[in-house]
Amino acid sequence: MAVVIGLWPIVTLVGTLRMRRAFIRFTALIRRPMRARAWLFSTAAALAIVVVGTWLVTAPRPASSAAPAGIFDQAGDPAKGRLVFAAGDCASCHASPGQSDRLRLGGGLALASPYGTFRVPNISMDPVDGIGAWRTKDLADALLSGVSPDGAHYYPVFPYSSFAHMAVGDVIDLMAYLRTLPAVAGRAPPHDLDPIFKVRRFVGAWKLLYFSQARINPDASRDEKWNRGRYLVESVAHCAECHSTRDLFGGIKEATRFAGGPDPEGTGFDPNITPKHIGDWSEQDIADLLKTGNTPNHVRIGSSMSEVVTNTAMLPDSDRAAMASYLKSLPPRPTPKP
Repeated sequence: MAVVIGLWPIVTLVGTLRMRRAFIRFTALIRRPMRARAWLFSTAAALAIVVVGTWLVTAPRPASSAAPAGIFDQAGDPAKGRLVFAAGDCASCHASPGQSDRLRLGGGLALASPYGTFRVPNISMDPVDGIGAWRTKDLADALLSGVSPDGAHYYPVFPYSSFAHMAVGDVIDLMAYLRTLPAVAGRAPPHDLDPIFKVRRFVGAWKLLYFSQARINPDASRDEKWNRGRYLVESVAHCAECHSTRDLFGGIKEATRFAGGPDPEGTGFDPNITPKHIGDWSEQDIADLLKTGNTPNHVRIGSSMSEVVTNTAMLPDSDRAAMASYLKSLPPRPTPKP
């Protein structure tokens, strides 16, 4: 009995230690799922913030939402709009294929790309299949911000990244001219794109990287002719859209701007139009090419550039001279490797 009594404190201590270890193991088992749940909750919350934030910053932002009230209610000048239409090369893409009338803007032209095949839309005055039901502000949203009347992003195969720099007055005049053209029934087939590129919200992320709506303000150190040429080349005529090289995401590599690049449809290489390549051409040589399609070396230009010349030939001599003045002033850049 004395031995038992003597050992009792030891037995009690051992039991207490075992109970303590068991309690620690028990609480650890409880805390483990609690920590896991806390981690899952914090991860889900962070992911939700990223998703919501991305959704907000990639939202379409129509240009008209920030424009002065009533500005798009003004009456445009169709005669001026005709020149904007020509400078913008609109007929080359939007005229219905398979017919000779360049003013029947039923669309349907197929444009191949690394992302799939795009189809050019009907922009005739048909109220159902074209843009006959559009207001001027709808055209402004399309050209200046790449946003459709129903609030969706347009794909940048439509060169609104250049058109975004257009003067509002030119947009108003262009709409006035478009309203004088015939309605053409028939809607273009849908785009045939790789599945991932069918999500138009991704275009909002593209715009964050490559899109700017900054206006082209006159440079006081340059003359009126040069400033007019800059506006036409950089905006309405969107020359850099073809004569540049693009990166993996379809954005222009600034180091190659106007220095040439693979044709967007993968059918050739658009030439370098900086002084590095055409530096021995005079301004008059460039202006003549934009009117006749003939180079100073007596070579006839072809491919899609022949369509461009069909349009630039409709411009006044002063506009072609202005474009030539600006092109001659570009920084010389080496032609990128195909």
